[in-house]
Amino acid sequence: MNTRLKKYWYDTRQVKTFRNHHLHAAWFQILFSLLVLSLLIVSGCSRKNDGRIRITIWHQDRPDVRDVLQKQLDRFMVLHPEVKVEQLFKETEELRSGFIIAAIAGQGPEIVYGPSDQVGPFQVMNIILPLDSLFDKKFTDQLDPKALTYYKGHLYKISDKLGNHLTLVYNKKFIKNPPKTDKELIDVATSLTKDTNGDGKIDQYGIAWNYTEPFFFIPFMTGFGGWIMDENYQPTLNTVGTVNGLKFVRDLRDKYKVIPNEADYNIADALFKDGHAAMIINGDWSWAGYQKAGLDIGVAPLPLITSTGLWCGTMVSPKGFSINSNITEEKKKWVIKLIEYLMSEENQLEATKTLYTMPTNKNVINSKFVQSNEILRNSQIQIEHGNPMPVVPELRAIWDAMRPSYQAVLAGSKSPEQAVTDMQMQAVQRIKEMNE
Repeated sequence: MNTRLKKYWYDTRQVKTFRNHHLHAAWFQILFSLLVLSLLIVSGCSRKNDGRIRITIWHQDRPDVRDVLQKQLDRFMVLHPEVKVEQLFKETEELRSGFIIAAIAGQGPEIVYGPSDQVGPFQVMNIILPLDSLFDKKFTDQLDPKALTYYKGHLYKISDKLGNHLTLVYNKKFIKNPPKTDKELIDVATSLTKDTNGDGKIDQYGIAWNYTEPFFFIPFMTGFGGWIMDENYQPTLNTVGTVNGLKFVRDLRDKYKVIPNEADYNIADALFKDGHAAMIINGDWSWAGYQKAGLDIGVAPLPLITSTGLWCGTMVSPKGFSINSNITEEKKKWVIKLIEYLMSEENQLEATKTLYTMPTNKNVINSKFVQSNEILRNSQIQIEHGNPMPVVPELRAIWDAMRPSYQAVLAGSKSPEQAVTDMQMQAVQRIKEMNE
């Protein structure tokens, strides 16, 4: 099996289903052929040719982001009536696997939009174009350098939103001054964890978040001095920092009892929206929704860990545009024009005011609106405390290796020390299998 297909097979996790090496290739070829055939039939029958240049953008953005994007696309089409631009929403995993399948078959959308960690898997399969020669320096110089995602020495993504990062979000009904250190976090959360109706059960938690997922553990891992990989993309999970981060999260639940015994993303989100949690750790994608729900929220950087002197740093991932390597020369010039239009100062400011996402245009970043807005100022501080999300394919292997042992610590079936040893071993093995 060629390298591109093997990378795809690992990335979509189908390798877990077909463990029999003798049947693996045959089943893959059958599945792949059927999917490609379906794609070609659908793409050939679903569109009527009206003479316009057609450009499609795939993304996984929420409804309010789609609304802003559609307004901007409509204005672009008024300016350029010879072009028809369509946006298509797909769930994150569906977008990743669907784009890989389509692009390998020579099809797919002209533009794929999403976080920077898509770049590694897509580049390995040669299904996105290097952008270095497509956009001039005058255009890229307008942008924060973090908006430009490079991999193996080439530019593969240009982003209009910077962040996709976690922060501490608090309800101003309960908290006037957010905690700045881990000790203050514990004190504030303890004072706001209450049995409000006297039935012996906690009705209001000091803090809630999706603490069972590794991505949401990263701030405490980094605050205690850990990180997921080295400069050679090898896992670095078996460290004291990871152990102490695990202990801290476990203690918030079991020792201090300030977080729910169980909480996935939806549970934590509902607790905060309903006023049953005073604080939540959530991403920049959530803030507009909380305000729309009527909450008076504040956003603050995640706390400083006093024992290390390090801020809890989240992963920071710009979200932006990559171009399908199958694009025709005729469409390429229009795709470049469209991306430059969507990245314009006017459009970024519109998105920032509506969505409270951090822009990448330097003039918008330094605008009065951004610099005078408490939420965006603190978001910028959190970004400065954070670490860039690695864009290499190995990241997926590390997430998959972390999850079982991390959750085993929370379940009480593994010690933190054993968990980090097992995480490291599993990550090394998964990366080896991926690259064989």
